[in-house]
Amino acid sequence: MLKSKVIMVKTRSGKILKIVREHYLRDDIDNGLFGGKLDQHPELQNDLVSSEHFLIPDTNVVLHQMDVLEHSCIMNVIMLQTVLHEVKHRSSPVYKRIKSLCANPDKKFFVFTNEHCIDTYSARVKGESTNDMNDRLIRIAAKYYDKCLKDRNQTAVLVTNDRANCALAKKEGLDALTIEQYVKNIVGYPELLDKLAKADEAIEVDKSISYPEHLKLSQVQAGVKSGKFFQGKLGISRENYLEGKIITHGEDGKEILIQGRLNLNRAVHEDVVAVEMLPEDQWSNPSGVILDVTVQPGAEITDSEKKKSSGVPTGKVVGIIKRSWRPYCGILESFGSPEMTRHLFTPAEKRIPRIRIETRQAKTLIGQRIVVAIDSWPRFSKYPQGHFVKALGSVGDKDTENEVLLLEHDVAHEPFSQAVLNCLPPSDWSIPKEEFAVREDFRDLPICSVDPPGCTDIDDCLHHKDLGDGTVEVGVHIADVTHFIRPGTPIDNEAATRGTSVYLCDKRIDMVPELLSSNLCSLRDDGDRLAFSCIWIMKPNAEIVSTRFCKSVIRSKSSMTYAQAQMQIDDKTAKDPVTMGLRGLNKLAKILKHDRIEKGALSLSSPEVRFHVDSETHDPIDLQNKELRDTNSMVEEFMLLANCSVAKKIQQEFPECAVLRRHPEPPQSNFDVFLNAAKSRGLELNAATSRDLAVSLDRTEEPKEGIHSYISTLLRILATRCMMQAVYFCSGLESDFRHYGLAAPIYTHFTSPIRRYSDIMVHRLLAASIGADKTFSELLNKTEIQNVCKNLNFRHRMAQYAQRASVGLHTQLFFRSKVVHESGYVIFVRKNAVQVLIPKYGLEGTVFMDRDFEGNTTVNADDLKYIEDKCEITVRGVKLCVFDEVTVQISHDATNVQHQRINLKLVHPKINGISI
Repeated sequence: MLKSKVIMVKTRSGKILKIVREHYLRDDIDNGLFGGKLDQHPELQNDLVSSEHFLIPDTNVVLHQMDVLEHSCIMNVIMLQTVLHEVKHRSSPVYKRIKSLCANPDKKFFVFTNEHCIDTYSARVKGESTNDMNDRLIRIAAKYYDKCLKDRNQTAVLVTNDRANCALAKKEGLDALTIEQYVKNIVGYPELLDKLAKADEAIEVDKSISYPEHLKLSQVQAGVKSGKFFQGKLGISRENYLEGKIITHGEDGKEILIQGRLNLNRAVHEDVVAVEMLPEDQWSNPSGVILDVTVQPGAEITDSEKKKSSGVPTGKVVGIIKRSWRPYCGILESFGSPEMTRHLFTPAEKRIPRIRIETRQAKTLIGQRIVVAIDSWPRFSKYPQGHFVKALGSVGDKDTENEVLLLEHDVAHEPFSQAVLNCLPPSDWSIPKEEFAVREDFRDLPICSVDPPGCTDIDDCLHHKDLGDGTVEVGVHIADVTHFIRPGTPIDNEAATRGTSVYLCDKRIDMVPELLSSNLCSLRDDGDRLAFSCIWIMKPNAEIVSTRFCKSVIRSKSSMTYAQAQMQIDDKTAKDPVTMGLRGLNKLAKILKHDRIEKGALSLSSPEVRFHVDSETHDPIDLQNKELRDTNSMVEEFMLLANCSVAKKIQQEFPECAVLRRHPEPPQSNFDVFLNAAKSRGLELNAATSRDLAVSLDRTEEPKEGIHSYISTLLRILATRCMMQAVYFCSGLESDFRHYGLAAPIYTHFTSPIRRYSDIMVHRLLAASIGADKTFSELLNKTEIQNVCKNLNFRHRMAQYAQRASVGLHTQLFFRSKVVHESGYVIFVRKNAVQVLIPKYGLEGTVFMDRDFEGNTTVNADDLKYIEDKCEITVRGVKLCVFDEVTVQISHDATNVQHQRINLKLVHPKINGISI
């Protein structure tokens, strides 16, 4: 049956447009009761519903109670089309979760297209709101199921927290319960009560605490439009959990400081907020105080810490535009009796406030890492309210802590689904004969790979061949992952979602299944492999004569580590083709690097360590700084050259939809602290352009009286922290393509398709540009490409944070039973502390200057003098400046169970009451 509705619409030009909306109804839509999906199911005992029953949740229950619905005992659920449509419109993350439940056959969630069933559809009543219409459609569907189930001695239970909807359902003779009523009466699953999300009205009011009321969304939108309010994503400081900032939307985005509990006004890190600027006489500056929740959980920013004169733009949160709450990992605080039901939860992420939850499992949860979700943050509550989601394991257990850091950084680490695995070729796959006919055969070339020790996902190989006419052929050969991962398949969708492989200290989270990452696509030296090759003809001075790209078949002659390749280059007796090729590549790489630096490319630095782990326990037993050799630089130079060459090609062929990578130039304000630190030690640096900065940093390598030799490295480390994040983007939606750090006019990522989805996109564009593969609609859709790029930028950033957190975890494990004294350097001076870098361990930590080595506050304001411009702090007559060398004691501090950390205590210089 076809229902149609005609709407007459007047356009801006005054024309009358006739729109016909058609709605198809059918009488043969399966209700799921007789298709074998829900017939044989275990009886769920419930005091309120005595008969076997099916649940029909409404939209609000799905939106707010997913942790209950995901529990193993909740089965036999009818998901209505009306509910799914509304959830999809209101929350994409919840929609993905409910779709996953519906796809799980063990859960017995059945989707019923009620709006196309002739027995359950009803047109909108005149004057009826969308919400009222949806509620009515849900009740009609519940009645329909009740009627279908009568003959089977079963019933349909409508689960709704909407009081009006619940009352109408009961009036119409339906079984209707709130989710809390239903869960409280389930026999044998008391933990379900902890998973209930609390409504605001269920929370006790504490009138001694009062935050300003948030403005309504309509008021916020009007204020943003008029310029009265500013919109932006809140970023809480890592050094001070009561201080944050937003960068306003728009081309002239400016930074607004937000300081103190009341001005933050219940906004949580990464919420999108509306901010009202404070009067200029109330502007402040970042406090300069390190406020660490692990040391000072109840601390506040006092008025004496705020600078009222010559401050930066400062504001207050007046409304929440979009909450960015997610499940948080952490622990229950062991305050009060475990018999109590109300407890405080401390998140692992220091920038998230403590959360109040109700749980009856406190005895078993103390000492466990658990996951908690925020439900609301009422005006009259000091803390947000939340509910328990699940337990992860014991605090301090390495597997548990690894799980925490993966969850906290939103790293997808579940096993690949069967749908993804079904896309893989058989494990004994070999190159089909037809591929040799359409590819160039490079199997006789002296091709080799050079990678870190233990690398199994080898993306790239190199070769060098003297052509005998004064030129050489140089090739970069990259794994042809796109041969196995076709667009739109489950494996392609999964790789696009994951975005990147994540490398932790003791394991790797692959972007693609291991059969591809470590076998069929990995360019190992054990057989033929498919590759995508970039071939240059070069003169001895590294000038490029020609560039071409092709699909190929290669056979690596050797898979070497950087150290092995360096030994072969240095062994003067070795004359084999691979070694001769490495020498030629190394010589060209040095010329290429010199030319890049002359153009303004930066050589920055960051402290990196490598852990040696026990082969059985995987615990760290030793660590050392990563050693960089000429071969590291050699590989890097040719990968950069390949990326630049490919970027030019795909941008020429697809100017509107090329996937490129740019590195924005940092605003000069980013360099203020860095330049001031150098100036305090008599070093004048220039950061006007990348070349000026590179030249300035090179000058610091020259010996200077009174300046230790390590200062150049420290300056390069600090310069790295002034940089902006490099990002992927679609060429048709940006005008600035430049890569600031590399001083390159155009750049992309082509060389690591096993571990980066951006490279897969680039491979497809390059293959289409040389006629080696076909284009497809998503490949040429600017909006779609930009959306994928946004996800890749997020995933890349989270992967970096997860990798740093893994290093931090393994450093803690390494020092768990050790106490050592080690030299370090002051890299930042704060109002109450200095931050120290220990190069030997790649470790950075805080030494507080306002308390003794046991953490007791012993230093008063008169004993502590901080001069920001000179980057120095004087404590009881002893002065410490940025870049000073100090000696610290390093130990593992487990006194705070939640935030176990590396503790640094000052040994030298000797400060009375501070140094140990």
